[in-house]
Amino acid sequence: MIVWVNGAFGSGKSTLVDELRPRWPEALVFDPEMVGYVLREIVDVPTGDFQDLRLWRRQVADLAVGLVQEYRRPVLVPMTLVDPRYVGEIFGALKNAGIVAHHFFLKVSPDVLVRRIDERSFTPDDPAKDEQVRQWCKDRIEPCTAAADALPGDTVFLDGELAPRELADSVLARVGAGPKG
Repeated sequence: MIVWVNGAFGSGKSTLVDELRPRWPEALVFDPEMVGYVLREIVDVPTGDFQDLRLWRRQVADLAVGLVQEYRRPVLVPMTLVDPRYVGEIFGALKNAGIVAHHFFLKVSPDVLVRRIDERSFTPDDPAKDEQVRQWCKDRIEPCTAAADALPGDTVFLDGELAPRELADSVLARVGAGPKG
């Protein structure tokens, strides 16, 4: 089983997965950004977004499938994925491999997203780069929130402004996993 936690940058995907980890210890965590970072070291990313690389999408799907099949454990995936074509491509590959995928989307107001992004430090040793990354995330708020309407019909929308513990309770209940306390 794969539990994909989706949402805009700053919506709380990683925070939710961090809350789920101790409550669902058998689950593995797979961050597809790591695949993007590796590819960025090897090839140019003309658009600046490694999700636009077909190889990234293929590798993410293949690695997620491989983790489930090889280790027979659930996999938590915190990753913004809102382009309908890319969602279809990755989730289609998971379905074709017979992997059950639960897709959650954290809905958060744009004002809260901006505040959360401004509170984060991405590259503490490089303030100029830090601000550039923050702006990149902010520039994607509108497309990410607008894309929620085009996500697959079985996507579960959660109020990303709730406490992480409440969100984790909801995820665990929906997927029927982990201890509830």
